[in-house]
Amino acid sequence: MIRRLIWEVGINPMSLDWRRFLVAVNANGEVVSCGQIKPHGDGTRELASIAVRPGYRGQGLARAMIERLLAEAELPLYLTCRASLQPLYQKFGFCRVNEEEMTPYFRRIYSLATVAKKLFRMEDGMAVMVKRD
Repeated sequence: MIRRLIWEVGINPMSLDWRRFLVAVNANGEVVSCGQIKPHGDGTRELASIAVRPGYRGQGLARAMIERLLAEAELPLYLTCRASLQPLYQKFGFCRVNEEEMTPYFRRIYSLATVAKKLFRMEDGMAVMVKRD
């Protein structure tokens, strides 16, 4: 059910280990929102896979998911998002990271996203952000 929601909202389907996920379900037991703290091999952690089923948007589910995940997360905590979503994550204390400040993992992802944006003529780029305290 998590994988189906991730595909439905069109976000990165990699590293979807259900044991790391927090989910919200409706009265029928269907997953309507999810998120995870994803660990990386270099020791960094990422707020990731924040998704809300379209019919449930505007009800504060993403905010509640982020707040709950942040309450238990160790800092620093990174995230990647569409550049247009930066204001949302700034409300939670995340700041954009320049490419020079990125860890090797996030630098690779950022480089791939930059190439994809050019190849596919995408309007919105990617941002890497971090919450340090």
